[in-house]
Order: sequence, then C-alpha cells, then structure tokens
Amino acid sequence: MARDRSSSPTPSGGKPAKVRKTRWYHQVWQAYQMTRRADPAVTWWLLASFVGVLALALVIGLITGQVVYLLVLGLPFAALAAMFLLARRAETAAYRQIEGQPGASLSALRTIRRGWDFPEEPAAIDPRTQDLVFRGVGRAGIVLVGEGTSGRVDRLLESERKKLNRILPNVPVTLMQVGDGPDKVALRKLPRSVQRLRNTLTKQEVAEVSKRLRALGGPRLPVPKGIDPTRARPDRKGMR
Repeated sequence: MARDRSSSPTPSGGKPAKVRKTRWYHQVWQAYQMTRRADPAVTWWLLASFVGVLALALVIGLITGQVVYLLVLGLPFAALAAMFLLARRAETAAYRQIEGQPGASLSALRTIRRGWDFPEEPAAIDPRTQDLVFRGVGRAGIVLVGEGTSGRVDRLLESERKKLNRILPNVPVTLMQVGDGPDKVALRKLPRSVQRLRNTLTKQEVAEVSKRLRALGGPRLPVPKGIDPTRARPDRKGMR
C-alpha cells in the first residue's frame, strides 16, 4: 500500500519547523509603522532628531579639531535619540487610538509593571449609561478610576468609595476620573498619577485588602440588548 505523503506533518521528514524569532529591528519597524499611521509627521521628527545630534557632534568636532572622531561617536547617540523619540511618540499614538473607548483606562493602568493590581472586571458599572469604575490595590491603598460623563461617574465613584469605607474603614481610597479638563487625569498621564501616590500600607496589608476585595466579587455585566440567548424562552401564547 502506497504511503500518503500528504499526511506527513512536515516536509522535512518529521522534524518540526523552526519558529522564526522576532528581532529587535522588526519590533522597531512595527512600532514605526503603527506610529506613522496615527502620526504621519513622525518620520520628519525622527530625521530631525538624528540629524540634529550629528550636527551637534560636527560643531563640537570643528571646535576641538576632531571632526571624524566625534562624527563616528555621534552616530550611536543620534540613533539613540531617534529611538527615544520614536518610543515616546509611539506611546502617545497608542493612547490616542484607545482614547474614548470603554476600558481604555484599564489598558493604561495595566501598563504599570509592579506594585499595583488591577482586575479586568470593573468594580462598578451603570448598565444604562455604561459608565465604568475600575479598582486597583497597591501600597498606597485603593484607587478607583472612573470612565464616563462627569456628573454620573462622580456619583458612581462616590457610591463605591462609601461601600469600601464601610468594609475597609482604615484603608485610604483615592478617586480619579479619566478625561480632559479640571479635576480629571489625561489617559496618558494616568499610570504615572497612580504611581505617584504615597505608600501607606505594608505588603502584608495589601495582600489582606486584595483578599477581602476578591471575596466581594464584581458586578454582573449586562447582556447587550437585554436578552440572554442561552436563556431565551419561546412565546407560548404566540405559538397558540
């Protein structure tokens, strides 16, 4: 019986195909493409920073009489300046893409690498307006971050704060609202604002607070259009 060669897992006789590694320059190129779509002027800014550093090295070289040496030395610094600028503008472009979308503040907060825990589920939600409140726990206590219209989300934040004060009266609770305007925090500044809060709890206390909050659970998110298709029931009167 002839063997069906089409069933062979790999063309190399059973050896698994090698997974191609993503090189650092591939990541830089992807970041540049993403940033250019949102910020078309980024190319000129990168060129300006690169040429500006080289021009500074040339001027210093002319003054000191070591033009070639300082130009060669200035090349890596010029590339570093362009990379730094690309990282900053890529971050700004990423925030601009998610700004205004539900859960944008959580995406920003989860960029905090250490010291804070932000669950994916919101701590409170208004089913009618879709205003959200996200909750985080860290050495600075509990932080509540609201998304939505000022008046409505203020009431939602205050309601959640009162509930936490009844359960954890000795834990500081900080309220923040994402947006542009007075008494609000811009989305791109949100992680830094949380990290700047003063530490008041020990690591053991943070663990105990997190345990208490997990026991509370979170709100049940409403099903879109008010119908759960898995629990739908036929209209028996209509069938008759």
